[in-house]
Amino acid sequence: MSFFPKISFQCEVQEYLAKVFRNNELITALGTQEVESKYQSLLSHLSHPPAFTTVRVNTHLASVKHVKKLLFEEIQKQFKGLCIPVLEHPKLQDILLIPVIGPRQDLKKHACEVIVGAHCGYAVLRGAHVYVPGIVSTSRFMKAGDLVSVYSDIEGKCKRGAKEFEGVKVFLGNGISELSRSEIFSSNGLLNGMGIRMIEPVYLSPSFDNVLPSHLFLQNLPSVVVSHILNPQPGERILDMCAAPGGKTTHIATLMHDQGEVIAMDKIANKVRKIKQNAELLQLNCIKAFCYDGTKALLIEKREDGQEGPPFLPESFDRILLDAPCSGMGQRPNMAYSSTLKEVTSYQPLQRKLFTVAVKLLKPGGVFVYSTCTITLSENEEQVAWALKTFPCLQLQPQEPHIGGEGMRGAGLSLDQLRLLQRFDPSAVTLQGMDINSLQDSTEDDLISLANKDCIGFFIAKFIKSNSK
Repeated sequence: MSFFPKISFQCEVQEYLAKVFRNNELITALGTQEVESKYQSLLSHLSHPPAFTTVRVNTHLASVKHVKKLLFEEIQKQFKGLCIPVLEHPKLQDILLIPVIGPRQDLKKHACEVIVGAHCGYAVLRGAHVYVPGIVSTSRFMKAGDLVSVYSDIEGKCKRGAKEFEGVKVFLGNGISELSRSEIFSSNGLLNGMGIRMIEPVYLSPSFDNVLPSHLFLQNLPSVVVSHILNPQPGERILDMCAAPGGKTTHIATLMHDQGEVIAMDKIANKVRKIKQNAELLQLNCIKAFCYDGTKALLIEKREDGQEGPPFLPESFDRILLDAPCSGMGQRPNMAYSSTLKEVTSYQPLQRKLFTVAVKLLKPGGVFVYSTCTITLSENEEQVAWALKTFPCLQLQPQEPHIGGEGMRGAGLSLDQLRLLQRFDPSAVTLQGMDINSLQDSTEDDLISLANKDCIGFFIAKFIKSNSK
């Protein structure tokens, strides 16, 4: 059941993706019809939000049971007594899952309209209210307290401050304006507060604004899986190469019981500040964050005495996570992907530079995990094929937990190798809405199974370094 149009791409990107998902290896194995059906299903899924909101519990400060109770009470308060379950995951014992109700198709649209930017719109579909910086346009006479219908300008064509917009817009639900039009578009500068309080979103998902901030971290399910697969141990020295905003970094530190050293790097200063803020908020002390380009993190010359930050000597780390910069095509919801083909294909060489540095920084016997939140072969399975050929010291390893599917055909990897990879493919489940009745009719096992599949597109590979050559 497709409520929104399929994700749209620039023509050259669409042609590129079509070749990826209709490659000869796939067609030989599955047949043309099955391949086409899976590809079209993927395009539909990407424009819709995942079926569950996933939050990771900061087990450094509180137990999952305690936080579950607090969260259940908060959701009941937000949803005015509507009984939405909070589920524990049997294989990921530090997360909680909240089913998303929707799409709700019986909402009445109001004459007063608010247009928001695409990224703001995607946040609203996942439970956020509308903040002023996300508002692009409002109806001419909108006042504080007005009932408004909120729409997303998915193509980015609405001019800021416009009084009406006839372009492509997607209905996100209804809310109450906290400010008047003149206050929102005041010449005194940008406001940062809440602009629209959502009261009838198309997808009913809890807001996490200031909800248990030290106890919960909003994180997609596959992103939580990554840190478990890295399996950091207390006392180890771990490198998170491209760490912002720090979700995986703080998870790694938590799994180590805040004992050892987690080095987090990102080359953008504002993002490094965010890592530090998250570490402080979650009360984790073993994290050291540095503003540094990961491609230059290998020390070629002699290291200065007392230097604790990058660059680092070869074979300095017990485990390394490279959650690589990528084309981000697995993120959901996304209705209009704006990157050009040149941008999409620019990531593979960058990932290989980072990968090469990671291998050299890893100790013999160390564990290396590579992940992306995208769906292409070139950034995922092709990178694994290249790595195994380029670095004889690397061996693919089984992943635990293995919740997603196996790797995708098309990069020349063997079936045994593909089974060791983990690809989260949203098209693995039928796109379906969820209402209170269907939720109550579902068993907990059914819901967990759906949560495992109906998430963002994601890829994980795990290696061990056999020797120092």
